[in-house]
Amino acid sequence: MNKSFYHFLMKYRHPSPKDEISQFANNAYLDHSFPKHTDDYHELSTYLELNGHYLGSMAIFDEAWQQYMSSEKKQ
Repeated sequence: MNKSFYHFLMKYRHPSPKDEISQFANNAYLDHSFPKHTDDYHELSTYLELNGHYLGSMAIFDEAWQQYMSSEKKQ
């Protein structure tokens, strides 16, 4: 994979988020400790479970991860 999950997620940033993934992207952008250079699911999910107080549900991360995996396979 050539693009980190964070890099992928940033395309969903929006000044007035219309969905949970956009809100997640905005919050991840503001989270200066977010693991920006990884594409490892376990590293990201562990980080979010411990530090992702802004994430209403891990299901939001899982949905974003599935989209990430789909988009990366196409490239």
